[in-house]
Amino acid sequence: MRGPTSADTRYPTLTAETDRAHAAVAPRLLKFHAPEIVFGVDSMAEAAHAALRLGALRPMLVTDPGLIAAGWVDEMVAHMREQGVRAVVWNDLTPNPKDHEIAAGYQRYAEQGCDVLVAVGGGSVIDAAKGIAILAANGGDILDYEGVDKAQVPIPPLVVVPSTSGTGADVSQFCIVTDTTRNTKITILGRALVPDTTVIDPRLLTTMPDWLNAATGLDALTHGIEAFVSLGHNQLTDHHALRAVQMVTDNLVCTMERPAEMSARVLMAQAALEAGLAFTNAILGAAHAMSHQVGGLLDLPHGVINGVLLPHVVRFNAEADLQPYAVIATCLGVADPRSPAAEAALALADRIDRLARDVGVPRGLAALGVRHEDLPRLARSALQDACMSTNPRPADEEQMRALFQAAM
Repeated sequence: MRGPTSADTRYPTLTAETDRAHAAVAPRLLKFHAPEIVFGVDSMAEAAHAALRLGALRPMLVTDPGLIAAGWVDEMVAHMREQGVRAVVWNDLTPNPKDHEIAAGYQRYAEQGCDVLVAVGGGSVIDAAKGIAILAANGGDILDYEGVDKAQVPIPPLVVVPSTSGTGADVSQFCIVTDTTRNTKITILGRALVPDTTVIDPRLLTTMPDWLNAATGLDALTHGIEAFVSLGHNQLTDHHALRAVQMVTDNLVCTMERPAEMSARVLMAQAALEAGLAFTNAILGAAHAMSHQVGGLLDLPHGVINGVLLPHVVRFNAEADLQPYAVIATCLGVADPRSPAAEAALALADRIDRLARDVGVPRGLAALGVRHEDLPRLARSALQDACMSTNPRPADEEQMRALFQAAM
């Protein structure tokens, strides 16, 4: 995959030294999961073509009210009509899709005799479509599928058109659902959840509200950093992760200040894509494990929580392994290659913190509504999250509680 020409010259590949220091691994079999990817301005019509190729006769278009108001759903419906298919539009979901919403979506899918799913929206919309697809193929309750590879029957064809620049749901094997009984988010993980086709049209990013632009951009940054340092990283993921981190750092503020400037939007779309390709194959770490719990408790934007947590997680993990954080800091230009690794890792944490402040993220979890009495529960549940399995530093409940405390 090649991005815009400007990105080819501006954004780094791993140097030989970096490759030896971080990306080199013992010989082993590597797999890299990715959908068919269509990338470019005015590419939305390709989603209709993809749905038709996948056998759509009665597709279900999953979206949300904001995308309808912005006009993108009408455009997608028109593209599908041009292909001779009439879509069933379903948009009864909220941010951080809930278990009962996914059940209702599946009921609509079944009642209408749908066959292919097309998701137009951000991570919540795409996760909802994945949840509906799981139930369409496997039945039961969506909460039954928490964990890894619990959905045994292949899902119906899935085409996605992301409207935000950061969640990575359009290329990932993750599906995140809010368990409304326990007030937590569950992680459903499986290769079958990688969409068949993702169509990335940067035009859709121009209608995001500022808070969502900031949140999803910080989510992409977190994906890139956590994938790069993950125990599951490899030479196929490192390049994507590192490029994503630099593209977000260089372009997110510009998209906040000049939202209609398409060049920065294209680079943020590519950053989100590359971060997604990295993390779905390398998995993530403690920032996501912690963020899922806070988001489930308070129904808050995932990326905003990541922006608060990530600097603290970097400092915590760097105590166990400085080198990958020093590599990132050097590539961002916040540390000299000759600087001590500890100094570089701390400079990276400070740079992340500054970027989060620049785009309006609060300074701590308390400002988001987290209470001190919530911390023991959050710490316990974070340790059970699938993302902790690839965090570069193991943690016990006391350390996790202290990490949440530091982020207050």
